[in-house]
Amino acid sequence: MVPGPAGSGPGRFRVAGGKTGCPPARGEVNLSRLAATVCPCSEPWDLMRIQDLPFPDPGVPDARSGPRLLWWLFRNQLSGQLVALAWGLLHFASVAALPFCVGAAVQAAVDRSGDRLALAGGLLALICAGNAIGDTFLHRAAVTNWITAAARVQQLLARKAAVLGAALTRRVAAGEVVAVSTGDVEKIGWFVEALSRFTAAAVTIVLVAAGLLIHQPALGVVVAVGVPVLACAVLPLLPHATRRADVQRAKAGRATELASDTVAGLRVLRGIGGEELFLDRYRRASQEVRHAAVRSARMWSLIAAIQVLLPGLLLIGVVGYGVHLSRQGRIEVGELVTVYSSVMLLAYPLRHVVEIAMAYSFSKPSARRAARVLALERAMDAAGSLPEQSVSGDLYDPETGLCAPSGRLTAVVCGDPDAAGRLAERLGGHAAQPGASVLLGGVPLDELPLDSARRAVLVQDKDPVLLSGTLRELLDVPASGQVDPQAALEAAQCEDVLAALVQGSLDVRDPMDARLTERGRSLSGGQRQRLALARSLVADPEVLVLDEPTSAVDSHTEARIARGLRDLRSGRTTVVFTSSPLLLDRADRVVFLHEGTVVAAGTHRELVHTEPRYRAVVTRETEDEARHEDRRGTRAGRGAAPEVLHRLETFEALEELEEIEETA
Repeated sequence: MVPGPAGSGPGRFRVAGGKTGCPPARGEVNLSRLAATVCPCSEPWDLMRIQDLPFPDPGVPDARSGPRLLWWLFRNQLSGQLVALAWGLLHFASVAALPFCVGAAVQAAVDRSGDRLALAGGLLALICAGNAIGDTFLHRAAVTNWITAAARVQQLLARKAAVLGAALTRRVAAGEVVAVSTGDVEKIGWFVEALSRFTAAAVTIVLVAAGLLIHQPALGVVVAVGVPVLACAVLPLLPHATRRADVQRAKAGRATELASDTVAGLRVLRGIGGEELFLDRYRRASQEVRHAAVRSARMWSLIAAIQVLLPGLLLIGVVGYGVHLSRQGRIEVGELVTVYSSVMLLAYPLRHVVEIAMAYSFSKPSARRAARVLALERAMDAAGSLPEQSVSGDLYDPETGLCAPSGRLTAVVCGDPDAAGRLAERLGGHAAQPGASVLLGGVPLDELPLDSARRAVLVQDKDPVLLSGTLRELLDVPASGQVDPQAALEAAQCEDVLAALVQGSLDVRDPMDARLTERGRSLSGGQRQRLALARSLVADPEVLVLDEPTSAVDSHTEARIARGLRDLRSGRTTVVFTSSPLLLDRADRVVFLHEGTVVAAGTHRELVHTEPRYRAVVTRETEDEARHEDRRGTRAGRGAAPEVLHRLETFEALEELEEIEETA
């Protein structure tokens, strides 16, 4: 597919021959040396074919602004642009030459000259062949330029998302990233591809106007004055049309977001009886989209009408004036036919002038959004200053004083969930702001290459994402190979999850072949959480950091997960951010952070008896309860209030019941 003429409207495409499908790659025409000569300041180019995608290296974009990004894309595709320009010149020149051959044939017939008529017929056949060849290869080159430009931007966005990780969605909305990588890249590719066709059309228009001035000055002046007016007539309307189209897209985006939220929360809505409320909201949003689409269509229909009306008026004026000159004997019949045919065919290249204006109007905001995402940088250099290496040892954060001994299970309690999330990312070498680097075995993680740091430390945040596909594909992650997927699923207590997946899939007996829906929406929050934990356990990194891995599961399951996690990660460094007593009691070491600093460390039972602030976080005491218990004092030798001791006894009894159940 290739972007169609301006009259087809924004975002629409035409397909040669009216058929859809992937076009074949263009021919091998090596213009890389010519491209380097034309623009030596740019990077070297190779002619890119569609089957060669993705790019080995998409390059470093100029993301200072939207127009700079468009210019950078054009420069890095100059060889393809030159190929499209060459075929475009052949195509448009053949179209422009047709009127002169037709006029010569008509005049030869009037003069009863058989030789001149045969010559005109041969030239017509040659020009028609050039037109067909030029149009075919122009279409193929244009499709290649469009797809390669869009693919380059998509690769750049994917690379940026991989480098930034979870920090990307904190700085840019996830919906905007998706919109840029889907709809916006098409508009950017449209403008980059249309540049070469516009250049060929502009050159053709200038040559035709100059030829008419030389061939028939009286009519050529009318054409030379009228063509620029036609080209610029619709330009004042394009900003209004673009704004209306932007409003339509924004309203459609809000309606889509509302529909997605409704589907995601359908279970909750049914529970509270809110389906009709959200349905009414979606109806109103969809009606707003319809009204905005109608207003946008009115403007584009006006532009299309002007594109038909003004060339028609110019053609009528040229024909009327030409007939007047012919009656006076100042021009011959063949010359009148030539001028008439030239004006009529000029409407075709004129559409490309309007199209490039439309393409730029639509691609400029898209390129600005893409540049805003591509301009984001990590707080630390992804390349690092140290060579790639395998590191191990104690994990230490100098900012908070947190130390996780090598090969031990360390639990971290922090009263502020947001602070805990930021600390978890910093432990993985993904600090949002520059600062003191986390040390792993004495080696700064921020100075390691990003790949080495990610191989050493894996961070699972509190809201992990499950991609659609089979369970086997979900667990097919880069791993050490020492943890079997079945063992990871058992440690994460996923037996009921496997049963639910098999029950929800048709003709599937092996749970590993069961398919997960998008983001695992068919599963409950606890089931998704356990599958994500199993995926992290399969990876078996040197250091595993888990942020609230059991917040959505019941206490019985949580106790089993705590036991399975400890057993499976034996000898490996594991850091768990949690306030669950069941997990804390299984940890080798518990660290308590208050206001961003480590204030206490020890076992769970020691901290409950000796640290009131820790006890308040773990047992969910309110400030009034904590002050009341402080006034009552602590029991001698035990240091815990009766209510707290009762809660601890409950947790201990629960653990004993779990052990009895397993023994039975």
